[in-house]
Amino acid sequence: LDWWHADRYCEQRFAQLLFEPQDSEQASFSKLLQSHHIRGSVWLNERDGVLHKPKRRRDHIVPVLVFRDKTDTKYVKVLSDFPALPAVTACAHLQWDTRTQEIATIFSYAVPTFFNEFQLRGFVDEEGFVRFALIVHGHHSPYLPVFRADGQWHHFCVTWQQENGTWSIYADGKRRASASGLYAVGLSAPQAIYSQGTFIIGQDQDSLGGTFTEKESFSGNITDLHIWQKVLGAEQIEKVRSCWVVEQDLVFGWSSNTLEVESTVQEVTAQFLCPGPVEECRVFEVGSSGFSYASCLQSLPFICRYRKDAYWQLKKAQLESSHSLISRVNMLAERTVIPENVFTSDAQDMNLSVALGALDVLATVLRKRETPVLESSDLLAVLQLLKQVSDVEVQEGEELEMLEPLGQYYVEVTELILGEQNIETWSSVSQVIKGPMAVVELCNRMVSHLAPLLTAGRTKVTIQHRNVGLRRVMVKNMWFGYGSLQRCLSGAGSSAVFQDVAASDGGQKYLSTTVGTAVISSTLLSDYQEISTSVRYHLQHRVQVPWGGAWMVISMFFLCFLVHVSPDAGGMWSTAGCSVVTSLPDSTACFCNHTTNFAVLLQVYEMQQRTTKEELTLQTLTFIGCGVSFCALIVTFILFLAVGVPKSERTTVHKNLIFALAAAEALLMFSELAKTNQVVCFTVTAFLHLFFMAAFSWMLVEGLLLWSKVVAVNMSEDRRMKFYYVTGWGLPVVIVGVTLATSFNKYVADNHCWLNVQTNVIWAFVGPVLFILAVNTFVLFRVVMVTVSSARRRSKMLTPNSSLENQIGIQIWATAKPILVLLPVLGLTWVCGVLVHLSIIWAYVFIVLNSFQ
Repeated sequence: LDWWHADRYCEQRFAQLLFEPQDSEQASFSKLLQSHHIRGSVWLNERDGVLHKPKRRRDHIVPVLVFRDKTDTKYVKVLSDFPALPAVTACAHLQWDTRTQEIATIFSYAVPTFFNEFQLRGFVDEEGFVRFALIVHGHHSPYLPVFRADGQWHHFCVTWQQENGTWSIYADGKRRASASGLYAVGLSAPQAIYSQGTFIIGQDQDSLGGTFTEKESFSGNITDLHIWQKVLGAEQIEKVRSCWVVEQDLVFGWSSNTLEVESTVQEVTAQFLCPGPVEECRVFEVGSSGFSYASCLQSLPFICRYRKDAYWQLKKAQLESSHSLISRVNMLAERTVIPENVFTSDAQDMNLSVALGALDVLATVLRKRETPVLESSDLLAVLQLLKQVSDVEVQEGEELEMLEPLGQYYVEVTELILGEQNIETWSSVSQVIKGPMAVVELCNRMVSHLAPLLTAGRTKVTIQHRNVGLRRVMVKNMWFGYGSLQRCLSGAGSSAVFQDVAASDGGQKYLSTTVGTAVISSTLLSDYQEISTSVRYHLQHRVQVPWGGAWMVISMFFLCFLVHVSPDAGGMWSTAGCSVVTSLPDSTACFCNHTTNFAVLLQVYEMQQRTTKEELTLQTLTFIGCGVSFCALIVTFILFLAVGVPKSERTTVHKNLIFALAAAEALLMFSELAKTNQVVCFTVTAFLHLFFMAAFSWMLVEGLLLWSKVVAVNMSEDRRMKFYYVTGWGLPVVIVGVTLATSFNKYVADNHCWLNVQTNVIWAFVGPVLFILAVNTFVLFRVVMVTVSSARRRSKMLTPNSSLENQIGIQIWATAKPILVLLPVLGLTWVCGVLVHLSIIWAYVFIVLNSFQ
């Protein structure tokens, strides 16, 4: 089969095309294939994504400019006012004249102050490649090969941006060259391409709008030139290559009305067949044990690959099957609609008529079943047929009135297999089909077939059966009512659907996640192609929350979720790009910045979450507190330097602690500004980790210094200071270095510039801090004991006849004074941070105490 039919064949049988074998397995695998008389090339799966076969290449009727020969007269002027261009992309389809190897100018843009302001030129080299060079502000990139001079149509794009003078050249959807530094030398900063210039196709301008030379003129055909005042991404360039116009920031769009064509330039209207997606597919060469590419339309052998657990589950379902459903369907249809063995069924294409008859019979049998519960093999057989029907290609000349009943039967069968009675059956095939969300993707494929029903007189198609429906208009919608899909999703064996959805936050104990609404799917269409846009939707809650018993529910949260699905892999819930607009007891409104499958999930927690107002208050207090602390630390540091405090161990340790803590708090205050840039955020996180770790290490040194004053230590002052420096700065550097080396990709949190609390990385900070706090607590306890004992002896010596109340007061002050002084110095106020998750009050206490450190 060709690559697409081979891929479809495997997918319909719950498998995948073979992935390329490992290097160590290639020789043995090649011998295995040869033993089964397989020679030549075998299709391989695409690791980077699925190749989508276009339904048809797009016929594009466009004006084509024909420059028959190189002359100094032929030119076309673009009648458009160009703004200043800090960034630019120019794309066109080009047919190069291979008869000459001289330099040719595809286009030139001149301004009064600079004739070579923006220009693209090329020539054919000795090896038969067309080489392009880009000129900006008179500065020339090197000539680099972009496509073969084969006389065929090729698509090219050139991009440039003011920042760093970065430029790229694309040909036929692939980037062929890129570099930076293409701007005028000597200027204080790179300049934008100037505005109000003259844009000429086919000639180099040696004066504004004229003075052409034959030697540098273009010979060939050109069409579909578009210019944008931004740099297009690779996906957008591929879209433009397929003749889909990107409207945003478009400066010039291809049209005869915006061109001044010189009389000898021939302008023809041609039916241009636009390029489709990449149509070369990867193959494994049996015998040579190598890899190469072949035309995807070529018929080659292929192998379907099963995961072991899925394969054995399929085998088990086949062996335990009574085949009653399959037998009844085939008997009623008087032919083999569903094969009894999923592994040995032949490859066969369906047309509309066959698909309609098969679904009609299947719906009839499912409707009249005596036992509504499906066997595992029955469910797999139905899904296999639904896959085949969703892959039907509507051919020209087929009777389109069959599409609507086909959609009706498809929706009915979907509703019947999603019944609550089949929850256990879905669980029994969980290794083959990851869950009922796979049905969403199949329905999404099916609804695309309804496009031919839309006409000027009929702008909407709606098909519904009970809780499931399809709608096809310029917006493609689907819905799965609460009574169908949700019960299967929330049933046995479906916990994997929600495994990554919820996490304990702010001290809340997560209890459960449940689908709280219907599941809907929405896609916007333009010329039958899907385009993404923002969407706002409003869903009513239909969920029963367990109350009492083993659960003590204090709070519930309705979250806007989208789910990415594939036919066999099930789905993965995510909140990416979605947010809650309003949440009411009976409904939730959500906003998402793109179209996909949506639902609202209910998360149940044991403890109330902080409100937005409380979070804002905490952030404000943190910033103010850090600011106050930072200013006080800076003043203290300056006083140490200016006043001339005698040099000692204590002042040296104080200075290092002040510096580390001030640096950490300064970074913390401005870390929110860094989270928009990934590299800057990573750097800020690493330095925050280092300086906070250093601050705590110097707090440990403060404790060791106190200990050395209380307990006799046999170590000289010089040796002690070396040990203190190693502890204060060496230990943090080692901890941060080891953490970066072992957890580089998991180091930073997703939403802010700090260590990732979802992984073990956070313990690279919390672990040492807890150890230091434990040591310093013991030191403080010991210092207080010595201070109290000393105060008692001094009191007895100086005032032997004082009253009991006076002695108690002296003892209390002797206890309180070292605690108040040493708590912030030893960092023990951070102990409150351990209690933050218990109550928001502790969060306020923690912020206030550390503001005075």
